[in-house]
Amino acid sequence: MRHSVKFRIAAFLTLSAVGIVYIAGSYLGFVDRILGRGITVQATLPDSGGLFEGSEVTYRGVKIGEVAAMEPTREGVRLDLALEDGTRLPVDSPMYVHNLSAVGEQYLDFEPPDAQGPYAEAGDTLKGSQKSMPVDEADLLVELDQFVSSVDKRNLQVVVHELGLMFSDTGRALQQMLDQGSRFIDEAADHEKETINLLDNGLTVLRTQRDEGENIRSFARDLNLLTGSLRRSDADLRGVLQGTPGTAREIEAMLVDLEPTLPVLLGNAVSINQVVVSHLAGLEQLLVTFPRTIASGFTGTPPRGGGRVNMQFSNKVQPCTKGYMPPNQWRRADQTSDAPIYPARCESGPPYNMRGGKYSPDSQGSSSPGRAYRGSYDPATGLMTGAVDARGKPVRFLDPGNLSILGDDSWKWLLVGPVADR
Repeated sequence: MRHSVKFRIAAFLTLSAVGIVYIAGSYLGFVDRILGRGITVQATLPDSGGLFEGSEVTYRGVKIGEVAAMEPTREGVRLDLALEDGTRLPVDSPMYVHNLSAVGEQYLDFEPPDAQGPYAEAGDTLKGSQKSMPVDEADLLVELDQFVSSVDKRNLQVVVHELGLMFSDTGRALQQMLDQGSRFIDEAADHEKETINLLDNGLTVLRTQRDEGENIRSFARDLNLLTGSLRRSDADLRGVLQGTPGTAREIEAMLVDLEPTLPVLLGNAVSINQVVVSHLAGLEQLLVTFPRTIASGFTGTPPRGGGRVNMQFSNKVQPCTKGYMPPNQWRRADQTSDAPIYPARCESGPPYNMRGGKYSPDSQGSSSPGRAYRGSYDPATGLMTGAVDARGKPVRFLDPGNLSILGDDSWKWLLVGPVADR
């Protein structure tokens, strides 16, 4: 091993030893004693209160030193407190013995009302009183026994029973409330200014409530009526709540049974709905004019049944198929996904070109070449917008009314009616 390596190892070991000794000496207080750092003051207490040499000394919970020595006196106990160098502890600071944890570990805490001087110096004596001591366990047990004995046992049993009923099956809610306690505190701290403002303006809120007292009472009465109705309908509500799971299961079973056919039905319904929406204006006119046409036909027959009106549809002209998707390209009924739009239209010559959907009325009331009318019907005036007769006059579709008053000649109105307004 080279000489330089040996020197580095020796230096490392030396520095490590010095560091360990310094840390241990600082922890045990030897360094402060040797260097003369810190200040030592005395404190008197009626008794030790569980303190021991080495107990922490704190300033409002912040450690500033420890108990260096303890000596019993006729009045109680005198403590030597080794405080950190630079500690500014007011001499009028009240002192209290507290427990660091549930298992004890008492410490001495100073709680001055302010940070004003004069401050304790080396050799000063700080005096404690009985108020500085924690509650004695024996006294606590004796007073607790006296308190329990002063309570009537029968009434105590009632209270315990009622508390059991109140907290029954509320563990989860109480746990959530406790878990959210920190969140509530954080929210309250974040809105401290708003809370102060609310308290300052509380009188305005109270005056508003007083002015709205009648409305509040009315709301309370209405709420009472609502809750009363709910209470009277308790059986029905319970029936609904009890029957809902069974109904849901039945609906689920029905949907499962319809699963092979329901998508096909919905797919077909979507296609039909698209066709209806595309010809919505024509469908609207059909629903308006068809009932009046049928009503005119029935009122044109004699009351004794002497006439008859027939509606026949000729099938001599076959449907137009040119311009539509060939049957061999039709999609299956179970294919419900979106498909490209096919521009279907009748491309055959007359009379086929008079039967396509393009000749039905649209929402704009526009017209196109041919004999078919493309307009809209106004029920208020009876006018067929955009339609004219052979003389160029607007076409008017009027309700002839009840023609049965014409008796046996009422059927003649079917011939006279269309030309009566010419």
